Amino acid sequence: MAHKLNPQQQLAVKNISNPLLVLAGAGSGKTSVITFKIAHLVNNCGYSADQVAAVTFTNKAAKEMKERVSQMLGYDIADKLRVSTFHTLGLNIIREETKALEMRRNFSIFDDQDCMSLLLELTESELKRDKSAIYQLQELMGSWKNKLLTPERALAQANGQNELYAAKIYQRYVRHLKACNAVDFDDLILLPALLFQQNSLIRHQWQAKIRYLLVDEYQDTNGAQYELVKQLVGPEAKFTVVGDDDQSVYSWRGANPENLQLLNKDFPQLEVVKLEQNYRCSKRVLKSANAIISNNPHVFEKKLWSSLAYGAPIRVLETDNEKQEARLVVSDISSRRLTENALYADFAILYRGNFQARFFEKTLIEQKIPYRVSGGQSFFARAEIRDIMAYLRLLVNPDDDAAFIRIANVPRREIGAITLEKLGNYAQQRHISMLTASFDVGLASCLKGRGLVAVQRFAKMISSITRQCKGNYIAQTLKSFIKQLCYDSYLLETSSTPAAAEFRWKNVQELLGWIEDMLQEVPGEDDPLSTVVTRLVLRDRQKKDNDDNEGNEVQLLTLHAAKGLEYSHVYMVGMEEELLPHKSSIEEENIEEERRLCYVGITRAKSTLTMTLAKERKRFGAQIKCSPSRFLDELPVDDLDWPARQAPVTEVERRDKGREHIARLRAILDRK
Repeated sequence: MAHKLNPQQQLAVKNISNPLLVLAGAGSGKTSVITFKIAHLVNNCGYSADQVAAVTFTNKAAKEMKERVSQMLGYDIADKLRVSTFHTLGLNIIREETKALEMRRNFSIFDDQDCMSLLLELTESELKRDKSAIYQLQELMGSWKNKLLTPERALAQANGQNELYAAKIYQRYVRHLKACNAVDFDDLILLPALLFQQNSLIRHQWQAKIRYLLVDEYQDTNGAQYELVKQLVGPEAKFTVVGDDDQSVYSWRGANPENLQLLNKDFPQLEVVKLEQNYRCSKRVLKSANAIISNNPHVFEKKLWSSLAYGAPIRVLETDNEKQEARLVVSDISSRRLTENALYADFAILYRGNFQARFFEKTLIEQKIPYRVSGGQSFFARAEIRDIMAYLRLLVNPDDDAAFIRIANVPRREIGAITLEKLGNYAQQRHISMLTASFDVGLASCLKGRGLVAVQRFAKMISSITRQCKGNYIAQTLKSFIKQLCYDSYLLETSSTPAAAEFRWKNVQELLGWIEDMLQEVPGEDDPLSTVVTRLVLRDRQKKDNDDNEGNEVQLLTLHAAKGLEYSHVYMVGMEEELLPHKSSIEEENIEEERRLCYVGITRAKSTLTMTLAKERKRFGAQIKCSPSRFLDELPVDDLDWPARQAPVTEVERRDKGREHIARLRAILDRK
């Protein structure tokens, strides 16, 4: 261990007697600390693998962590560890405690669109399907859940008519989820946290199961996640949390960097270890990052340092407009790829908003340069995938009304809106699911004719396939089922072109292939299809972390999406007021988070960093004048190559630069 970790990292690994906060700066090797500590706990400290849990925020990070620990402990031992995202940990707790939560074991997880559909239905008479108002309502309900507020507490604390209305909808929303034996994504944290608060026996049982807890990216935890951690570790407080308040950039989704300060209050014996040696960036890049972030207040002071070379100056390039900005960046990438013998994958273009990507995409296409945009449409967001997933959800959970409603008439089978409304009202009156109601003899009292026949035929089909999926040939059963549905013909009828229909059908085939592969991974499960469907729903929510097939492509991504990544050559584009910092953050006086976002961008650069800005940019249909970002003025002047603020280059300097460029080209050709 000693030859792989620096002294501070070793200190963090070996400290197991007290609760520990590891303040890990960008590129300081925090994942190494976590993985080495897990191995240390199992090999040297008397913990069995199943007593250690490590949680983080993305499937990709959890997968990497599990793989690195497996190489240290061996795959058999590491397989017993609980290494997962927060939400997967919560899901596993709910699965084991369904009885205490008064849920049936085979519950469903509502995704965003399911939740939106439910809210549209619940607010139909008042909000008239106003999606903007419903998004605000959804956001408010999410913030209540992040603060562990039940509907009853939300009602009691409601301030004004709007909040009172929202709290009443929240109450109906929770009641509907319970009736459908379903949870939403926020519930995966809320329900275990509330259960542990209210049930000391179950809390103590879980504290005995998880004797040591490690938490990565702790600065991104919200109130519910903090409470879940606090309840899990209990009075013994056997935990290590790793975080960096300078990289907390998710307040818009509930992250609370103040949770780092709360640790001091709730755990007075807390010890703090700082990881300040950066293994990624040049000294010049780190100097600039430190200069930027020093303008934010800190509870825990730290300053990154590096033993790497000082590095090239940070370039600041001004252009006339966004089109010229894109041409300049793409041209620079082409030139550097040649002169520095680099791969396209070594280059990343980082921006504040997704809308900025389109000019870079257009220019890259024109120059025939391969690229990849992170954060595009999810595979699981495609209509055809959502249809098939709805069928799967209904097969494993007959109480999933959202799934029933989505595919009852897909492909068309004479189950229209009026038929569904009558069926839904009957199911509500009888307090049963819509699928169960379809078999009820009393349904004929309110639904007659072809509608009744169509509903009963559909329900029998689902019931039949459900029984068949309990056998040994699940994958084959599903493929035959989709073929019997004539879903490929339905795609041909509803797609704009035959080529579009073929593309969508290939997506369905790919999903079925995934399911077949995943079923082979869970041979010992009582209900393998249910396990696989649940995993796929969670994968959908973590969609940005599952595209691991990056080739030799220029990377285009937002500053938020770049967190945790690194590239040899980074271009931070749109360094302008109202872009970075963003206009909304300026209006909300939330400049500190925007500065942290800038810091995250800077510390992605391993070798070179280039910042660009435009003098004017088209926004909302109008051409507007732009001014340089205030963050540029916080950078050390001596470390910048900013031609617009320097004396003009002389003819002699221009010739010298040209000779250097030609010499580099010759050197590369000689090597080849």
